[in-house]
Amino acid sequence: MLKRVDTNDIQLGMFIHKLEGSWFKHPFWKSSFLLEDKRTLDSLLDSDVPSVIIDTSKGRDVLRKGPELVVAKAPPATASGGRPAFGQARRSPITGDRLPSETVRRAALMQAGGSGAGREFGEARKAVARAGKVISRVFLEARLGKVVAASDVEPVIEDIYASVQRNLYAFNGLLRCQQDSEYVYRHSLAVSALMIALARTMRLTPLDMREAGMAGLLMDIGVGQLPAEALVDGDYRGLSPDMLHRHVLLGHALLKAAGDMPDQVLRVCLRHHERIDGSGYPQGLVGDDIDVLSRMAAVCDLYDNLVSGGAGEPAMDPAEAIRTLDAMGPTIDREVLRYFVDTVGVYPIGAFVQLRSERLAMVVDEDPTDNARPTVRVFHSLRTGGPVRPDTIVLSQCYGEDEIVGSADPAALGLGDAAGLRERLLRAVEQAAR
Repeated sequence: MLKRVDTNDIQLGMFIHKLEGSWFKHPFWKSSFLLEDKRTLDSLLDSDVPSVIIDTSKGRDVLRKGPELVVAKAPPATASGGRPAFGQARRSPITGDRLPSETVRRAALMQAGGSGAGREFGEARKAVARAGKVISRVFLEARLGKVVAASDVEPVIEDIYASVQRNLYAFNGLLRCQQDSEYVYRHSLAVSALMIALARTMRLTPLDMREAGMAGLLMDIGVGQLPAEALVDGDYRGLSPDMLHRHVLLGHALLKAAGDMPDQVLRVCLRHHERIDGSGYPQGLVGDDIDVLSRMAAVCDLYDNLVSGGAGEPAMDPAEAIRTLDAMGPTIDREVLRYFVDTVGVYPIGAFVQLRSERLAMVVDEDPTDNARPTVRVFHSLRTGGPVRPDTIVLSQCYGEDEIVGSADPAALGLGDAAGLRERLLRAVEQAAR
């Protein structure tokens, strides 16, 4: 049963079905969750949320007896639910050590068959389709001079964040393996997902994570203000320096005119092409003059451009793109780059690798506890020169039976177009996880 409750009357153990009021007035990504810890309760009490809707079938109820409020007990956790009660630690069956929640979740998925990313690819594919429609409309309306409001893109950010919460890697990994969208739309979605995932790795606040995702989504909105004939499939990277500078200035002005756009989103729109050594544009800012979210956006933007190709440059393998960013030295924030590698892995989803067993594979998922030993999908034997039986290997759990010895280039080995191969392998993993 759903009930509206004044925020001051909420209690631990209640299931929050919906937070009422503006999306930007509450400190949480999810508007539906079980209220289990005091820190979350305190954050909610200190917020500007006027009231909440609780679901009494999933948590505690508020019962009135005269003038007093009596809080009923929440339903007890049961062993049959397959999930320990709040506060009960999961432990390794081998060592007895505590297991991080992400590791536990991934291990359970492996036991059930398939990888976490494989299961999430299907959901991410649906989210990408929904988000693509919203973003194409927003960019078109921006081209026609309509002011972009934060509320226009809130559903997209919620979709991306929900996917990242379920699996940190799948949404962006899917976009890595899809090349069928106009560049600027796909790039916006990819950078938004990377920003949210990076902000999570850096343990930023929920509000900062939300604004990081929105900044990534909207930072190139100014492209819609440039002459259409100057762009090729929405790609602005081949423009003259003067035109490049204009897209951030136009985008900043457009977002500022909305009146409800967060300051951090405005700053990222203006500064995501600034560089730590002062070589960026439009202001040539140096070092600490560049805010953290803009430094993050610079790394995410560069990475996605490298793996996407275009403007006369071929698409890089994701692992090669990581090495390229590392070689940029003081141009980008080194600490942010370290967190970024922790986020996407040394071998990101979509990277082709060679294994010690002389087989080729594509990375299809990451291990949150070991970013150098991802999950891979084997598809070709260098020893025989032909295909092998498809197999998904969790390298962090194969006890040294196989390992990555380097990156691979399928095109150079005569195995066809890398983009098409990525899509086929991704579809196979997605199918196997169903």
